[in-house]
Amino acid sequence: MPEQDPLARAQNFLEVPLGYTPQMAVEEAERCIQCKNPKCMEGCPVNVKIPQFIFHVALGNFELAAQKLKETNALPAVCGRVCPQEEQCEAVCTIGAKVEPIAIGRLERFVADWERASGKVSLPTLPPSTGKKIAVIGAGPAGLTCAGDLAKLGHAVTIFEALHKPGGVLVYGIPEFRLPKQIVDAEVDYLKKIGVRIECDFVVGMTRTIDELMSEDSFDAVFIGTGAGLPYFMGIPGENLNGVYSANEFLTRVNLMKGFEFPNHADTPVPMAKHVAVIGGGNTAMDAARTARRLPWTEKVYIVYRRSQVEMPARKEEIHHGEQEGIEFLLLTNPTRFLGANGWLNGMECQKMDLGEPDASGRRKPVPIAGSEFTLEVEAAIVATGNGSNPLINKTTPGLASNKYGNIIADETGKTSREGVWAGGDIVIGAATVIKAMGAGKKAAVAIHEYVLSKK
Repeated sequence: MPEQDPLARAQNFLEVPLGYTPQMAVEEAERCIQCKNPKCMEGCPVNVKIPQFIFHVALGNFELAAQKLKETNALPAVCGRVCPQEEQCEAVCTIGAKVEPIAIGRLERFVADWERASGKVSLPTLPPSTGKKIAVIGAGPAGLTCAGDLAKLGHAVTIFEALHKPGGVLVYGIPEFRLPKQIVDAEVDYLKKIGVRIECDFVVGMTRTIDELMSEDSFDAVFIGTGAGLPYFMGIPGENLNGVYSANEFLTRVNLMKGFEFPNHADTPVPMAKHVAVIGGGNTAMDAARTARRLPWTEKVYIVYRRSQVEMPARKEEIHHGEQEGIEFLLLTNPTRFLGANGWLNGMECQKMDLGEPDASGRRKPVPIAGSEFTLEVEAAIVATGNGSNPLINKTTPGLASNKYGNIIADETGKTSREGVWAGGDIVIGAATVIKAMGAGKKAAVAIHEYVLSKK
C-alpha cells in the first residue's frame, strides 16, 4: 500500500498509508484461492466472512463486498486500520505458507472506505421491536459492537459514555495519522442510523449507578465495556515532576482535544519539549512516540525499553514506521529516576539491562548491569507501561465480582456475577486489542439477546 514519505509525514498528522486504488484492490483480491477450509475466518475474533467479501472485491463488486463485511463487523474501516491482522487472519492464510499472505486488512479498509466515499452505505433491515431496553456502558470498540449487534436484533439500546465524544480508545488513544477521527465518526453515525442512542458526558457510577439504570430506568440488561483507562506508573523517584505524563493523558490531550493544534486552534496544551522520552515497548508507546515526533517544537524522541526489540509487543509495522520517522530506540534500558529543577523535569537517570531467564510473561527477564547508569536529558517523559481498570463501577455496584487487578470477572459470554449484567473487552481481560474487545462485545450481545427474550 502506498504511504506518505517518512520525512513529510513526520511533520503532519495526516494518515500514513494512502490506501489502495480500485485496481490495486482487485489485483490483491485475485490472489485469494478461495480455500475450502478458510483458516482466515478462524483467526478473526468477529468471524468476518473473509473469503466471501474478498470474492466480491476480485469481481469489482465493492458494494456487495461492503455488505458482506458488515454482516458481522460493525467497524470495518477501523479494523482495516488498527487490527493486528498479521497475528490473526493473515497469520493463518493458506498461501502465506509459500508467499505473502492476502492483505486482508488492507482490503477491508479499502472496501469500507469505498462504501463511505461512494455514499452507498446500506442499512440492514431491522426486525420488529422486542420491547426490551439494554444499557451499554462505554462507547469504545466493545460497547459499540455490542450495541450494534443488539440493535440489529430489535432491541432498544442506549450507550452511556463518560467522555464528550463516543469512540473510547478509538478517539482518545489512537493517533489521527493511524485512525482519522472522521472514520470513527462515520462508524458511530452508522450505529445511530440503525437506532442506537448515545448519551455522552454520562459517568455511570456517578451520574447514575447500574442499580439505578436497572431498577429506576427499567433497563432489562447491562453491558459494561469501560476498557482499561487507568494508567500505571513506575513508582520511581521524581514521577510527580511537571513534564512527566501518562501515555493516556498525553494521547487524550492530542487526539481527543486536538492538542497538536495548540495554541493557534486548540486550547489544550501539550508538552512543548525539545527532547521527549517514551517509556515502554507496546503499541501505546509507539503511538505516543510517533505523536510526539510530529509536534513542531520537538527535536528528539526516544523509545526507552528495558528489553530488546525482539521482545517489543508493538506491531512490527509501527516499529518500522517509527524508525523511518527518526525515533531513536534506547533498548535494554530502564529508567530509575526522574531528575528536575524548580519542579520541572530536565533529565532521566537510566540503567542498562541484560536479558536473563524467561519470566511469567514468557519473555526473558531484564537484569540490571551494575555500573551502567547514565543520564538522558529530556524535558518531557511519557510513561506507557500499561493500564488497569477504573474502580468506579466496581465500587458502586454491589455484588459485582472482580479479580485482584480490578478486572470484572466474567464467563466466556461476558456474564458477570450480577444478574442481568455482562462485561467484555479490556475491563475483563486487561489492556488488549481493539478486535478482541469487539469479539467480546459480539459474544455478549448473543447472550444478552437470549437472556432478555427469556425474561418474563
